[in-house]
Amino acid sequence: MGTVYAGLDWASRTHAVCVIDERGAVCVQFDVTHDAEGLRELVHRLRGAGVKRIAIERPSGLLVDALVEAGFEVVPIHPNAVKASRPRYRSHGGKSDASDAYLLADLLRTDGHRFKPLAAQSDDIRALRALVRGRDDLVATRVQLANQLRSLLQSYWVGAAEVFADMDSPIALAFIQRYCTPESASRLGPKRMAAFCAQHAYCGRRSAEELLARLRQAPSVVLSELEMDAKGELASSLARTLSTLVEQIRLLTSRIEYHVANSDDGRILMSFPRAGRICAAQILAELGSVRERFDSDEHLAAEAGVAPVTYASGKHKAVTFRWACNHRLRTAVTCLADNSRHASAWAASIYAKARTRGCKHPHAIRILARAWLRVLWRAWMDRKPYEPALHGGLQNLLTTGGG
Repeated sequence: MGTVYAGLDWASRTHAVCVIDERGAVCVQFDVTHDAEGLRELVHRLRGAGVKRIAIERPSGLLVDALVEAGFEVVPIHPNAVKASRPRYRSHGGKSDASDAYLLADLLRTDGHRFKPLAAQSDDIRALRALVRGRDDLVATRVQLANQLRSLLQSYWVGAAEVFADMDSPIALAFIQRYCTPESASRLGPKRMAAFCAQHAYCGRRSAEELLARLRQAPSVVLSELEMDAKGELASSLARTLSTLVEQIRLLTSRIEYHVANSDDGRILMSFPRAGRICAAQILAELGSVRERFDSDEHLAAEAGVAPVTYASGKHKAVTFRWACNHRLRTAVTCLADNSRHASAWAASIYAKARTRGCKHPHAIRILARAWLRVLWRAWMDRKPYEPALHGGLQNLLTTGGG
């Protein structure tokens, strides 16, 4: 049997699969369901067709893990590449799961040498990635619910939204659960406020009198008693939900911090200025444990979305923002860059020079992140922590006095 190529167009419920031969002729096409039985059938039929390599649009997920663990060489092809290739096969612009599965298989047949197959990550990295991505999603939900709660309070009791700085802090949520309407807080005086702050270990710098002044001086809203009670009940419900969510995020954070602190690669990333444990874990979860995945620091910078895209034709040249990248990795490395400029003279200098050239803050941070990735990639490849004494750029800056 000659070499065959497979393409898989994934979906939430069913996946379309197409297997073609060396000439591009279809050998077999079928659909499988996204469940345990469907995944077993997928592996069985791919093996029966003699498939060794399979192209897919997404680089992660349960389906990808199942294929990698079954021993297939999974080759991710970016959706932008698939979209740009559709006119090669049809001019009408139509799209179907079966046609995209064929397109993926044929791209693997004709251009497979251009795409890198996925390498199986270690169990530790897969566990860390699940924890980090899950925590990031919960943090996004926390921000959304906190904004919803603040908006609700501003519609009927502005003072409760302003008495504490952070809407999703434990003490602010406890206050709203205890005093969900202006009426319930009408008899709240300095002694009761001080007792409440002591009970919830308030660590702010404001006295009970100052907190009460914030509460009383805020503009009031005139509502009917029925509407006020309804909004108070809703605010209390949101506060209880947020309290549970905040506590679960805290527990996940502790587990992630322990995981990354006991990892060799985690300690490498934590050695960078103000990297912290969570930021280091976010970077490590996306980097993975397979060094061969990135050919160079330029490849890593492109994956992280901090290297711009250049368009050049004749006398025209344009440099634009890179949209197609690992967005989670970009968020993590730009967070590291932003934090580092407060602890590293070299980082602060690069950032300042970018701002002097007219770059806005996000652009300057990406420039700094690109510079840090050169250092990070070298440390990661050498399996050695960051040492300021060996950082040539920093030492040159210190020698010249920042000139």
